[in-house]
Amino acid sequence: MAPMTSSSPVSWDGFATAEPDFADTVQRRFRLYKHHVLATLRKDGSPRVTGLEADFRFGDMLLGMMPDSLKALDLRRDARFALHANPGPDAEMNDGDVRVSGRAVEITDPEVIARFIEEATPPEPFHLFRAELTEVVRIGLDGDFLVIQSWRPGQPLLTARRK
Repeated sequence: MAPMTSSSPVSWDGFATAEPDFADTVQRRFRLYKHHVLATLRKDGSPRVTGLEADFRFGDMLLGMMPDSLKALDLRRDARFALHANPGPDAEMNDGDVRVSGRAVEITDPEVIARFIEEATPPEPFHLFRAELTEVVRIGLDGDFLVIQSWRPGQPLLTARRK
């Protein structure tokens, strides 16, 4: 795989524009299950892992959470996150292993929040964050090969196959 280069995070829509087929695959994987695993950073820099639902609307991957939850407070202090798609009920992982990383930006625009409430009818009150992506990874099997797909903003989709 190519060395990491720094590039500005992009919205889900920016990712989908750059790599539409890969974005569809990743979104389908997230939609298989309701709950996923969010990693944030605590005040002391140690990781915190919690459950979370991801929502795809308005060209964004949206992360909603209860008011003043520890994960929301973590993201307000340090926006870096990783979100791992629920691996499913067994060890087969036929749909692959998917995760996204980036920065979570809190949405405070009353019009966007009102539109989200109208469409998604979430329990209120809540915090709503927009994922700005810095990396998207999918690992799956193709016969005897492990296939690793990795995308970063400003770079092409990289695919590695390992036996």
